[in-house]
Amino acid sequence: MKKTITILLTILLAVGLLVSCQSEGIQETESFESEAVSEPNAHETVNDGFGSAGAFESINPTIEEMLVYAIQDEYAARAEYEFLINDLGAGNPFVNIMKAEETHIAMLLPLFETYGYEVPEDTSSDHLIEVSSITEALEAGVLAEINNIAMYEMFLEQDLPSDITAAFTSLRDASMKHQDAFQRKLDRI
Repeated sequence: MKKTITILLTILLAVGLLVSCQSEGIQETESFESEAVSEPNAHETVNDGFGSAGAFESINPTIEEMLVYAIQDEYAARAEYEFLINDLGAGNPFVNIMKAEETHIAMLLPLFETYGYEVPEDTSSDHLIEVSSITEALEAGVLAEINNIAMYEMFLEQDLPSDITAAFTSLRDASMKHQDAFQRKLDRI
């Protein structure tokens, strides 16, 4: 019960941070009917059930759904960190963690084959978070890892086959290290 409350509080905090980061993209008018949303660009967050966002919206996800959310979240992290490296010139920890995301994806792929599930298409470039500084990039990295950890914690509360439990545990633990790396770098700024 305590673990569930901790996860829910983490999710609420993460969603609140995400909403506050995105609020700059919304232009409000006096009339509700004429409320206009700025045109999304290629690197604006799209929260439509992809990755951990989808996992948090799902009630009692199946093993297949858990695997899909997991690989989507790993795709999203890889794409985001690659974008930050290329667009902002972000160095470490982004470079090392982006390479780790490749390993995470490679860890999940055999599970799709083992259980006869189709690997989802990588559409992560449609789900990037827009940032304009290294500080914002590090904050986004911390938030992404918090969400990733919470997703795996939620999955690990389920009765899962041992190979999936082992993969989710390993991925959660790696995300904890990634979160620490982003936070350490952020603390030095």
